[in-house]
Amino acid sequence: FSAYAVFIMLWSILVYAPVCHWVWGPGGWIHAMGAKDFAGGTVVHETTAVSALVLCVLLGPRVHHGEGVEPHNVPFVILGAALLWFGWSGFNGGSALAADWNAALAIINSYEAAAASLLTWTVLERIHLKRYSAVGTVTGAIVGLVIITPAAGYVTPVGAVLMGVIGCVFVYPSFQVSHAKVDDSLDAFPCHGVSGFVGTVLTGLFDVEGGLFYGGGWQLLGVQVLAGLATAAYAAIVTVIIFYALRLCMCVRVPENMELEGLDTGLHGYPAYGKHTPDTDGGVPKSSLTTPPPNSSGSGN
Repeated sequence: FSAYAVFIMLWSILVYAPVCHWVWGPGGWIHAMGAKDFAGGTVVHETTAVSALVLCVLLGPRVHHGEGVEPHNVPFVILGAALLWFGWSGFNGGSALAADWNAALAIINSYEAAAASLLTWTVLERIHLKRYSAVGTVTGAIVGLVIITPAAGYVTPVGAVLMGVIGCVFVYPSFQVSHAKVDDSLDAFPCHGVSGFVGTVLTGLFDVEGGLFYGGGWQLLGVQVLAGLATAAYAAIVTVIIFYALRLCMCVRVPENMELEGLDTGLHGYPAYGKHTPDTDGGVPKSSLTTPPPNSSGSGN
């Protein structure tokens, strides 16, 4: 946990801050080229996802990686996705930096792209797996939100819908790619990295003031591609440097026995859900039915 905390501090200074300046700050070279990123498709999503992928490779997989990991709590997955979707109202809408028509447009576009991507994902999942799933459906919504993030205030609502559909078609296959040495259990890279890059590129097509589909030519599209690739490359290189620098002076991976025990217990001193009691009666631990509470005679007095 200490290595994680130090890494986040260094990453925020050495990766996020420079890219933030490049894309949004005065004098930033990506901004000077004319690249557009309304709310952080490159700055937020690409940088974090690429760094996460690099760390997955450098750290290596968990001990039992690939042995049938299932979603921990599907209702909580749906609840978390709903909270994310609601929070994106502030994330994208707030990036207008004013309570005006541009903020309203960004929110409308975000919701439409998410809904379009959600529906597209269900169709693709039906074709691919012959079924629908709740986890897949909400994943599709989050993918749409990431895709529209760099373009939220720059495209029309119709453009947002098309970005959600087209982007999801390109992003969905990346979720099907896996490697034994890459333990990305939450699909952070395809969901945020691939989606962020796809959204950045599609901005060069659908932007109403310079997009290819609006008579702007290839200039903006080329700049968007360059911005996405440069951001990813920089995040990857600096993440490698930070990782090896930390490894020189502190432990960056927990011991195997602690990993098997669980990091909540090994690092923080208590299990997340209490101790497992196998002796149950109808799902209720028998001890809770028969054992009086501490300092109690059991008489009800």
